[in-house]
Amino acid sequence: MTRVAAVDCGTNSIRLLVADADPATGELTDLDRRMTIVRLGQGVDRTGRLAPEALQRTFAACREYAEIIKEHGAERLRFVATSASRDAENRDEFVRGVLDILGVEPEVISGDQEAEFSFTGATKELAGRDHLPKPYLVVDIGGGSTEFVVGDDQVRAARSVDIGCVRMTERHLVRDGVVSDPPSERQIAAMRADIEAALDLAEETVPLREARTLVGLAGSVTTVSAIAQELPEYDSAAIHHSRVSHDRVREITEWLLRSTHAERATVPSMHPGRVDVIGAGALVLLSIMERIGAEEVVVSEHDILDGIAWSVA
Repeated sequence: MTRVAAVDCGTNSIRLLVADADPATGELTDLDRRMTIVRLGQGVDRTGRLAPEALQRTFAACREYAEIIKEHGAERLRFVATSASRDAENRDEFVRGVLDILGVEPEVISGDQEAEFSFTGATKELAGRDHLPKPYLVVDIGGGSTEFVVGDDQVRAARSVDIGCVRMTERHLVRDGVVSDPPSERQIAAMRADIEAALDLAEETVPLREARTLVGLAGSVTTVSAIAQELPEYDSAAIHHSRVSHDRVREITEWLLRSTHAERATVPSMHPGRVDVIGAGALVLLSIMERIGAEEVVVSEHDILDGIAWSVA
């Protein structure tokens, strides 16, 4: 048994997992799993740089995580940074700050590496479940990008494309610095066209339509599941391995895109940091399901973070 810590720093959130890993049994036992919305990717699509206030929010979360890692006595730590820090001109500033706080240099991984971690984290515990036929298509809808991975026991093909919930919101739903409340039909159509073009790009590399089980990861997907189940609060146990039908995803997406900020904020299972970006994230999920003809999505709480932890163990 090895006690490990994994940090996944994405465009919208930074997450920590401290766990005991047993490679012999394939079990990962959580000791602490948490997420903080820091919006590191604020404005990156427009400016090409990480905003000073976004860096400060991220470093504050890192200081909190450093204490938790120390308390649990994790033997190994790996810090992986994804889309926003991969794109930014001033990513060296981000790297130095993390190194000072946590003592490790963040690995700004490629989209392909990100996809492989996501696949491992999401599918390792699905092995032997005959009711979930292979191959799997794992989709990780992040803030800045979405990863597509098709595989059986191993990755067969993977591709990362720039259609995350934050990027789509900032690119299509923001006017004069304010998110449209609600967005216009023209804005939604433009966002949908952007998503469809990205799916065309993904299909050049990944045989999306060969998949027999769609597995959805990350906050946009888990939040859609929570809404579908009408949960009174966010409940990871209820969400993990839940299934949401195509029709239900479409209903929820349509409601999110025609609702106001105030209406979305009343959803008890919704993290406040997702209120403005969940519509875009849900539309990405719906577009994928329509593209491949998926009747349902299997929702996983285990994702890139678990894959990072296994890579350390």
